[in-house]
Amino acid sequence: MLQSMTGFGQSALTSELGEITIEIKSLNSKNFDINFNIHSHLKDLEKELRSLLSAKLLRGKIELKISIATEKPANSFNKKIIKNYIKELKSVVKTKDSELLKIAINLPEVFSKQNFEITNSQKDEINNQINKACKELIEFRKQEGKALEKDLNNQINLIEKDMLEVINLAPERKDSIKNKLNSSLQELNVELNKERWDQEIIYYLEKYDINEEIVRLKNHLNFFRETVNSSISEKGKKLVFISQEIGREINTIGSKANHSAIQKNVVDMKNNLEKIKEQLLNVL
Repeated sequence: MLQSMTGFGQSALTSELGEITIEIKSLNSKNFDINFNIHSHLKDLEKELRSLLSAKLLRGKIELKISIATEKPANSFNKKIIKNYIKELKSVVKTKDSELLKIAINLPEVFSKQNFEITNSQKDEINNQINKACKELIEFRKQEGKALEKDLNNQINLIEKDMLEVINLAPERKDSIKNKLNSSLQELNVELNKERWDQEIIYYLEKYDINEEIVRLKNHLNFFRETVNSSISEKGKKLVFISQEIGREINTIGSKANHSAIQKNVVDMKNNLEKIKEQLLNVL
């Protein structure tokens, strides 16, 4: 089953730290790229969280948001320093303590940060909830992947349909080229050795023969389907490579075609292949 790189997962828990809300978003990207938007108390966990998410989500542009709603103040007054400030200010100006306090609280080192340390059990709680959010995100990816898989198979079938039409037109194309060459020779009104002329026509037709390209295109289309249905976890990059090989064979058929109906089929194949390439940008 295919997975999209687009997904969303969330979870929440109540702990000693407060109400913790976790949200994970994922978009398409060639590599694993993560952006942290987490509470300041959890900044030290970024390296650990990166390893956890890369192992679970593999690839994509990931945003991890963790917020904590707590009643505990992040900062506290340094009462001793405030009292010293007020005492010094009194020696400069005679006024009410309340007025001096307004000045003192804006001076340096008045606030001190509360010491905050995450315990191992709290880490485990957060990791468990991140795993839960990842699971939800992966399920979202799988649902998106079903739609992608259906569309990709449809486009491959359309390419195969055009390829079969090209195969049916190939004999007519050979006869058309042969007749055109013979007509050109008659217009020249020159005498040539018939056996030598037939050899030249055979050489010309072999040069523009598209049978090898058709065989390779068939194989690539089958390989594409096999990869889509395979059990490997990351298929996107492999499918991109196969689509490039499909495009190479289609282009060669187009350059050799020399036949208006076949050229139309080639244009249709290219159009469907472009749709495949666009979809593959979002395949994990």
